Amino acid sequence: MNILIIKSGSLGDLLLITPIIRRLKTEMDANVFLAIDENYHDLFSENPYIDQFFSYNEKLTNLRKILKKYEFSHVIDLQNSWRSFRIRKMAGGNDLIFKKQFLKEWIYLKLKINLLSKSHIVDQYFQLVNSIDIKPDHLGIDFYIPEKDEVENNWLPESHQAGYAALAINAGHFTQKLPTNRLIELCDRINKPIVLVGNKEDLPIANEVESFFKHGTEEQEQVIEGLNKKTIIFNACSKFNFNQAASIIKNARWVFAYDNDMMHVASAFNKSLYTIWGNTTPHFGKYPYQSKFTVFENNKLSCRPCTLKGFANCPKGHFKCMNEVTFDFYLPD
Repeated sequence: MNILIIKSGSLGDLLLITPIIRRLKTEMDANVFLAIDENYHDLFSENPYIDQFFSYNEKLTNLRKILKKYEFSHVIDLQNSWRSFRIRKMAGGNDLIFKKQFLKEWIYLKLKINLLSKSHIVDQYFQLVNSIDIKPDHLGIDFYIPEKDEVENNWLPESHQAGYAALAINAGHFTQKLPTNRLIELCDRINKPIVLVGNKEDLPIANEVESFFKHGTEEQEQVIEGLNKKTIIFNACSKFNFNQAASIIKNARWVFAYDNDMMHVASAFNKSLYTIWGNTTPHFGKYPYQSKFTVFENNKLSCRPCTLKGFANCPKGHFKCMNEVTFDFYLPD
């Protein structure tokens, strides 16, 4: 039995379909084919439940020729777009189509009336495949790190080898990230050895945070009242590939993350997870799945949420969702 799943989006979006993939393989013993963005094929190459990849962005004429080689019993369209419609029609098979909550999302964003489903997006996917008798196994999401990309403890500074907090500072949009002064405040509040995880684009902010805790001037120290400067920063941004950064997340004692891919990686490893939400909200159903987590968000704003994803700048100009979010937590020794 061959089953095709169609899904586009970020790595985090794709990680949220791995419970469906696992259940199709273990419950139906199906050959699972995945049409996703080609850039992510390598990151799923170790997943034992996936038999073959197709490129979601392949020319449709080329994809038609490839899909004709297979006979699909079911096509599960979790994207539900014009392009995914074309792909599933080329693939044939019985269609299972995920119905997105476009109108309810619009009402929440524009009128701030929350009519959205209270269930996680993964559980909504399971409601779809329940028609073919696929039910959740409550084992969470999957992320497999190749052995060659596992980060050894001695690769880290000696100050971090006895345990550290990972702080993932990458996100797709500016309004999903803390301003630099708030990021410094969070690091000081953590008050543990910290590994900053991020991309090349995150280096300027990471360098500034690292420099502050190494060489903070008196003027800078006055920015944050009561700065204790016991925090030790290891700036790992752009020093490791994605799988290696995921290994750092896996080995951390605590993980702090925005609404980003690493939040879902951390949940795959059931880490002690602290999530920071700016202009987005967990109510959209893409919070960490089947894992415990703490939410930091500013619920006192009438303008939030303002978007499903993010903006290059705060539409209101004040950015209070991140400037005024509070951090109330304690990390034991």
